[in-house]
Amino acid sequence: MNIRKTFAVRACTRVAAVLVGLAVLAVAAPVRAGDGPAAPKPPRKLTVYIVPHSHTDIGYTEIQTQIEKKQVDNLLQGIALAKRTAGNPEGARFVWNVEVLWAADLFLHRLGDAQKAEFIDAVKQGHVALHGMYLNELTGLCRTEELLRLFREGTKIADLTGVPIEAAMTSDVPGHTWGTVTALNQAGIRYFSPGTNYIDRVGGVLAKWENRPFYWASPSGKEKVLVWLSTKGYALSHLIHELTPKYINDYVAELDKINYPYDIAYLRWSGHGDNAAPDPGLCESVKKWNAEHEWPKLKISSTTEAFRALETCYADKIPVVRGDWTPYWEDGAGSTALETSLNRWNADRLTQAEALWSMIDPAGFPARAFDATWKNVLLYSEHTWGAHCSITEPSIPLTQDQWRMKSSYAVGADVRSRQLVDQVLARRSRPGNDEAALSNDVDVYNSSSWPRTDLVLVPKVLSTVASQMDRVLDDQGRPVPSQRLSGGDLVFVATDVPPFSGRRYTVAAGPATPLPAGAVAASAKDGTLDNGLIQAKIDPRTGGVAELHAKGIDGNLVDPSSGHQLNEYLYLIGDDLKGVKTSGAPTIKVVDNGPIVATIVVESPAPGCHSLRREVRVIAGLDRVELSNTVDKKRLEAASYMAKEGKESVNFAFPLNVPGGKMLLDLPIGVIRPEVDQIPSACKNDIPIGRWADVSSPAAGVTWVTLDAPLVELGELSGRLLGSIQTQEPWRKTIEPTQQIYSWVMNNHWHTNYRAYQEGPVIFRYALRPHGALDLATASRFATGLSQPLVATLARGPKPSGTPLVRVTGEGVNVVSLKPSDDGKAWIVRLYGASGEDRTVDLKWSDGVSKKTSLSNTSEKPLSDLDGPITVPGWDIVTVRVERAS
Repeated sequence: MNIRKTFAVRACTRVAAVLVGLAVLAVAAPVRAGDGPAAPKPPRKLTVYIVPHSHTDIGYTEIQTQIEKKQVDNLLQGIALAKRTAGNPEGARFVWNVEVLWAADLFLHRLGDAQKAEFIDAVKQGHVALHGMYLNELTGLCRTEELLRLFREGTKIADLTGVPIEAAMTSDVPGHTWGTVTALNQAGIRYFSPGTNYIDRVGGVLAKWENRPFYWASPSGKEKVLVWLSTKGYALSHLIHELTPKYINDYVAELDKINYPYDIAYLRWSGHGDNAAPDPGLCESVKKWNAEHEWPKLKISSTTEAFRALETCYADKIPVVRGDWTPYWEDGAGSTALETSLNRWNADRLTQAEALWSMIDPAGFPARAFDATWKNVLLYSEHTWGAHCSITEPSIPLTQDQWRMKSSYAVGADVRSRQLVDQVLARRSRPGNDEAALSNDVDVYNSSSWPRTDLVLVPKVLSTVASQMDRVLDDQGRPVPSQRLSGGDLVFVATDVPPFSGRRYTVAAGPATPLPAGAVAASAKDGTLDNGLIQAKIDPRTGGVAELHAKGIDGNLVDPSSGHQLNEYLYLIGDDLKGVKTSGAPTIKVVDNGPIVATIVVESPAPGCHSLRREVRVIAGLDRVELSNTVDKKRLEAASYMAKEGKESVNFAFPLNVPGGKMLLDLPIGVIRPEVDQIPSACKNDIPIGRWADVSSPAAGVTWVTLDAPLVELGELSGRLLGSIQTQEPWRKTIEPTQQIYSWVMNNHWHTNYRAYQEGPVIFRYALRPHGALDLATASRFATGLSQPLVATLARGPKPSGTPLVRVTGEGVNVVSLKPSDDGKAWIVRLYGASGEDRTVDLKWSDGVSKKTSLSNTSEKPLSDLDGPITVPGWDIVTVRVERAS
């Protein structure tokens, strides 16, 4: 008999008895005088699973390299303790739960073969339990592929050990973006143990969900994971230090007090502090209690065992919750705006690089290099930003050293992702003798799954200015209108570049080709930008965009009653809105005046900055306005960064005006209506979004895209909670319907972990696209195209064929990732139901040959054959493996 299952079954058989007993207690007649004392209440027949682990903070108390060593050593100690206690009575045998796989990854890379074999055996024996998330991630910062990559290492280590990983664990972090459910399911994970910080800046997460398990349904509604938050999140052992009989009795009493309806409970035991070693005293405490008490039963276990026990007994009684668990700690990323922006671009560049390798040289795909670079991206988005004293002592070596290490993850990924793009572009046939002939040709690649018409910028180093090489020809020798910008770069609009393909353009001597007759040029005059499709008027007093008009849509799309204009700079020290300041008198000048690109630059003095430069531009034939704001941040000098006068924030305002319009927010996976699609306890002061927000009526609307800064506040500047917040009362309770978006780009509001100040130039880019009836897939394509632009590079070898490597036939489905498989034998295609509706599509390959196609997941393994059309649910990810010809 499987004794572990016996514990769960025994608990299930007590359900009816306990429920009846509770009912009897509720209605029992009072004891009459003279009857003697009431009989003592029998102990509750409860099984309590105890999950030992170490909370992984990569930094905070020590430099990151010391934490690496410590967590590897913790794993060694956990294996040894499990071996030593293997002869203990059932329930008192130690199990080491590896909280995040970063520690196991380090272990496997750093230790010798004997220790690796010992690790694998420990996993097989159940002495070590692995969890599928690579790091304690701020999931709201993730791009789509980044969120999925968070679980890739788990699938690889599961293959190595032969033991499936069915659970994930986090600590500290309160809340997770909704697409986490989808990503968990893509990795085969059914159980999720979020060990929220027990006290600080967690809103109502613990108050709502502590000891209240629920199924969290995915955005598509097709998947779910069991979520279970234990007492005091991950930190119980930090507070009580020892599992004493008194605490156990108090714990059971607390469960009774909240009418806890299950006969199975669990606690997390993370030792004595963050990054703590395994606690050998736990086994003795459990052994002693079980020897002396019939109930409750204590059992040291893995997360999976505990969750499976609950699910086995109560699956039909556990509530299902659907919506975004909007997280609370992503706001701290605004303390390092430059690196946060950098990392968003890193993730997008890696996604593009994978597509380029698929198109150009899938057989040469450097899987290990990509894996290492993705891990750097993930390490930046990991929740430990810096030292515990980062706010109180921002200049001491511990703080400075930790920040240098943290920032190196983003900087390193930036360098390596660029190298991976350059490497694949160099894999095209080298020019050889025809190098001179090709030196004026430019290859333009589309890494997206839809045709692209967009601006191409050819750097001046690739297009000789002195020789007036302004003439552009397409691959058929036809002239393409172009323009030499004031900075020397050459631009043109590439039309209908096929998906997953490229096209060669020639830059030749001669003047630029003008726009064809009847085409409307982009122009800038008297503070107004216009291209015939969109018109933006800049207020000469403020430098903000006072009016936004679009062809076919009546009225000004900027709300004049909001008190703000589009792209208005807002600066606040402290938390009193009366202190909000804006930029000073602007200098406005036209730097490019068509015909392809028209740009107005607004330069202003601004509080908190050395300077503020805002560029506004339109492009001929494209229905959008682009904004690029360079904030040259001035370091806030403060006697104390804990005091209100040492706290600052920077926002850009975007008040929209769409009569009858309602707001949607894009997430890494899925879309939400603020308030409506947020689960209880979700953060409402600020929301980290994916790429875009949209305000639409049935007839018309505006899609707003943020490229660098993920945080938005809605309707008001509500991100004003400073320092340590240890109650839920100050947090925003509701988001009323609104069309006002505030892009929250910088802050130093925390009291620990994040940075106390920032300085230097940072660019924040946005775009607005007015449209008719909203098409959600089009909104997704528009936003993705801006952060994954057409790739222009010096031409080499034979010109691109112009034939798509693969086409997706069917509407409403986008490819969010195309990559060669890590095993080198297939392509991996991730399809996303971007329309929000279930759709059916086919994949058509360039050679026209039918290929063996399988349903897959994060593991990249073939799971089941696919023959014919592929169904993609709305807001879901479907991963497909397509075998390459050998």
